[in-house]
Amino acid sequence: MKDRHLTRFATPLRCAALGLAILALAGCGSSGSFGSLGSGPGAREVAATRQATRTRGTESVAVNRYLWSAALDTLSFLPVQSVDPFTGVIVFGYGTPPGGGRSYRATVYVSDPALDARSLNVALGTTAGPVAAETQRAVEDAILSRARQLRIRDGGI
Repeated sequence: MKDRHLTRFATPLRCAALGLAILALAGCGSSGSFGSLGSGPGAREVAATRQATRTRGTESVAVNRYLWSAALDTLSFLPVQSVDPFTGVIVFGYGTPPGGGRSYRATVYVSDPALDARSLNVALGTTAGPVAAETQRAVEDAILSRARQLRIRDGGI
């Protein structure tokens, strides 16, 4: 008899708990702008990122256009699976570099409008798992070098 009594109230309790969990998660949203993180970029950086700024609703997100373009140029041997300029994420599928025998995939995250190493995060992997830290650092360095070349070419320095 006691088990039947608990079963009768189990479904409404689960629904109430689920509703509370949904309300709690809805309150975790962010209303701030990603472009306002950290110290602001200089006047040249503002001009460089103005074209890369996208607006979605009331939220404005800026990514550094040089880092964005450099990531696409440097990893051009990988197929692009998805691109989201609002969050600064580029997801690449598996591909083999020229002259290489191993296939790689990458996810690039440009987190800030500044042309800075802290604004770039690269996750690189193979079919066997993550790559060595030196390989990942070499790819990040290549993207940063290409971004500097693009900025110099545009007369940004």
